[in-house]
Amino acid sequence: MASPRWNAFETRDVLAATLAARVADALKAAITRRGVAFLAVSGGTTPGRFFAALSREALEWSKVTVTLVDERFVPESSPRSNAALAKASLLQNEASAAAFAPLFHEAATVEQGAELADSKLRALPWPLDVSVLGMGGDGHTASFFPDAAGLDALLDPASTRFVMPVHAETAGEPRLTLTLPALVNAGLVVVHIEGAEKRNVIEAALATDKALPIRTVIDRAPRAAEIYWAP
Repeated sequence: MASPRWNAFETRDVLAATLAARVADALKAAITRRGVAFLAVSGGTTPGRFFAALSREALEWSKVTVTLVDERFVPESSPRSNAALAKASLLQNEASAAAFAPLFHEAATVEQGAELADSKLRALPWPLDVSVLGMGGDGHTASFFPDAAGLDALLDPASTRFVMPVHAETAGEPRLTLTLPALVNAGLVVVHIEGAEKRNVIEAALATDKALPIRTVIDRAPRAAEIYWAP
């Protein structure tokens, strides 16, 4: 376990630009090293500026595959779809040449949907080169909600699954998530948070033995996670 590295910025715009450049450099290095790059991003309101900045970075986007850290069990036509957000905000400009691998697939249940996603994602160039995580005020990251059924299985470092279904009352609806090993074995693991409240949550999680999911993910990362924060 390595302690996470803090990167604090005066404004959210500066954070977004700096993080975009950092991620772009990691993707370029992966392309140089193995000919392709693999990136997982989060949904929500926080990554908007980062997505816009990253979409304008000049690199061989045709060699990049983008997937999601997690997704609601809804089609892209839903306003709650992380895939729709990624396509509208990230897969634009230079990044429009990237390939996109969704987590949602039409299925009768979220369990069947997770099986489909897991099967399709197995063909992708694992491990991830970059995973960019967010965090909720309850300490969840990806769809690792503290009240999720089977949370231990989602956070099992020995899991052979890439995608699993999630049922949690606080999630509001069924979800799909990449598993802990799929996320933390990335070459670069980033936690992107903004605002004083979220900084307080993550600092408290790192200072206590109470195992909030964000703490578990950071602790399990083979390489020190990078925390990017602005007020």
